[in-house]
Amino acid sequence: MTENIRVLIVENDSDFTYLITKTLSAQPDMEIVGRCSVREDAVIMAARLKPDIVLMDLNLSSSNMDGIDAAKDIHLSSNAKVIILTAFESPQIIIEASKKSFASGYVFKSQFEFLVETIRKASKGHTPQEQMISSLILNDLTVAEQAVLQSLFKHDYRLQSSQKTIANQKTVILKKFGLKSQKELERLISNLNDYFYFST
Repeated sequence: MTENIRVLIVENDSDFTYLITKTLSAQPDMEIVGRCSVREDAVIMAARLKPDIVLMDLNLSSSNMDGIDAAKDIHLSSNAKVIILTAFESPQIIIEASKKSFASGYVFKSQFEFLVETIRKASKGHTPQEQMISSLILNDLTVAEQAVLQSLFKHDYRLQSSQKTIANQKTVILKKFGLKSQKELERLISNLNDYFYFST
């Protein structure tokens, strides 16, 4: 018997939380493992409950886009995939948010009917959006930085640069990804090992 898809809902709109809960509860292959509305609780619950999918509202408080930081923290503390929920429909806003949060997908609140399908695709492998998000993230890196990142996936991947140059490139990657240390980068890489689509 296939295990249910475990979902954590992070949303500060109680009416929308109710709609999500009602919709997912009717799905025979989905289980809601928790609900919360603030960043701190989201990170703690994701680490403790080990959901497969986290539905993340972009705006959890008066601080714009705090869902981005919450999503990144969740990637660093759990193996969950994050799907962004947003009322914003500006392509620029959602693309930047998806890149910064390493989201596996996004659903506009006005297109709620796509939520269940997006959750299933993310849990089984990749959403159609995931390859696009990955490509956009990689496009922000130079070819040399991409090579350094790829070397973290494949330990037999040989880099031609000096150790000092590689260290400098890692520092730049950290800055571009909004991470604090190589340890965080390695943690992120281990969780998103099949997320990035490198050109061959």
